[in-house]
Amino acid sequence: MNIVERGRAFLHSLRDLANRGAWEWRRCPRCGDTLTQRWGSYTRHPWFLDGRQTVVVPRHFCTLCRRTYSEQSALLVRGGWYAREVRRCAIDHWQHVGSSVRKTAEHLRSLLGHQERWLLWRPLDPAPSEEDRCHLSPSSVERWLDQAGHRAQETVPDQLAAVPSSGQLATDGLWARLRGKATKVVLLLADGVSGVIWPPVVADGEETPAAWHRLVERAEKAGLVLREIRGVTSDGATGLEAYLARSLAWVSHQRCIFHLWRGLAGEIAARVNAAATGMIGEAAKAAKRHAREEIVGAVRAVLDAPTHRAAQHAFERLHAQSWGKDLARLLDAHLDGALTHLLDYNQGLVRTNPEWLWRDFRLRLGHGRNQGSDLRLERSALLFAVYHNFEPAQERSERKRSYRHPGLCPLAMAGVPPNGITYLDALSV
Repeated sequence: MNIVERGRAFLHSLRDLANRGAWEWRRCPRCGDTLTQRWGSYTRHPWFLDGRQTVVVPRHFCTLCRRTYSEQSALLVRGGWYAREVRRCAIDHWQHVGSSVRKTAEHLRSLLGHQERWLLWRPLDPAPSEEDRCHLSPSSVERWLDQAGHRAQETVPDQLAAVPSSGQLATDGLWARLRGKATKVVLLLADGVSGVIWPPVVADGEETPAAWHRLVERAEKAGLVLREIRGVTSDGATGLEAYLARSLAWVSHQRCIFHLWRGLAGEIAARVNAAATGMIGEAAKAAKRHAREEIVGAVRAVLDAPTHRAAQHAFERLHAQSWGKDLARLLDAHLDGALTHLLDYNQGLVRTNPEWLWRDFRLRLGHGRNQGSDLRLERSALLFAVYHNFEPAQERSERKRSYRHPGLCPLAMAGVPPNGITYLDALSV
């Protein structure tokens, strides 16, 4: 059962629970017998999004198994002071808005108890009395998030079973600082075409093949077919290169173009400055501008070439320039990896690793400073991966950013649309 099927089953269970009538509640949930009788009730005062409510919960007694049971509600969480909608709102606020647990708790307290920031929004409303105030704490929100992370961890086996993969993947790592000055790295594997994220792992570093073996092993456990992988894009982590050569020899390795440009930036700056030696003022600026356009254009002709033959000719022209020998030497070691995407075997392979995913991830984790251990960091990463796979891309384009598949989530792009199932349903929240 993959993650979408889990969410669909959970949503159906909530609907069945909400539609149960008085006769269905006469059946004992333990033994299934209907020889039961009413056995009083008890009162609860849970918090909903529209305030605190009084709920009367009927109880029943089974004459066969001699035990009592209470009627359940799809709106409530057993043993909780806050309704299901409050928990779902807290988790979604932290995930989607990118807020801290402290601000999430403060925002919910304002809505539930009409206090704190509510009085900023509506200055004519009276302040609530002390017994009517909501006391939701950040630790409660953090506990709900960790529980959702535990459920995300439980869903790893077959989480993405039957979800098609393009075979062209991209990977990256995010370093996070934990308490006690410990540092860990979150390793992530994403489909380059659909954007589906396979369950990430937390490791000590990127240099060892064992860390990447754990990542691919977990992806395989979640449903990735290793024989279908054709290419992987990365920033050139030595551990990944060693692992691919040892365990996935048929997989091509594409070097991230962004990281190659960043590696050449120092040499390009040196060549540009050398072109303006002995000049000052506007003459120096013009010389530097002309030199940068020429140098960058020559390097771009190599990295952005439409074919291998065109790239080789552009590389020879770069090497023939008096200022291009050092650039050609730096580029030569990575030239084959930079042009892997031109192979027919690797059609659809992206040229950059998915660093853009970390932008949203950092907003929620604060670089891991709020995580007490690597286990909690990993659960947060697993929770984020499930959220990302279900979250549709923004439909509107921004001034500096557009979306390849507006309004579609990665699962829909992979051919498994959720059809109304959310990541909160998938995590049984």
